[in-house]
Amino acid sequence: MDRKSTTFVKSSYSDHQCVAVARESTVGVIDTKDETGSVLTATPAAWRAFLAGVTGERQS
Repeated sequence: MDRKSTTFVKSSYSDHQCVAVARESTVGVIDTKDETGSVLTATPAAWRAFLAGVTGERQS
């Protein structure tokens, strides 16, 4: 996933120092403070599992 050609979205609660997420065939996460940093990628299933763990929701 190319950081420059991908549209990343950050939270509306952000104070501009956060992470941003792109949801395509692969999920990408970037640190918005590091403009040249790498992109952490995950499969959509892994991303859903991560979110479920963070929010405390059970996965079916």
